[in-house]
Amino acid sequence: MKFSDIKGLKYTELNKQVVDLRAQLFEMKMKHSLGQLSNTDEIRRIRRDIARYKTAMTANKA
Repeated sequence: MKFSDIKGLKYTELNKQVVDLRAQLFEMKMKHSLGQLSNTDEIRRIRRDIARYKTAMTANKA
């Protein structure tokens, strides 16, 4: 997801997405530790998406 796509969202929507992405990240990390995750690049993508959403939240707050 690109930053330009998410910068127009409201703070509550951004917060909900961060919570959902953190849950996904936790599940993927658990699968990775058990050897069940085939595409480990997804962990990196989700971490970066969380950072994008948190950046947009900070920009919205100010």
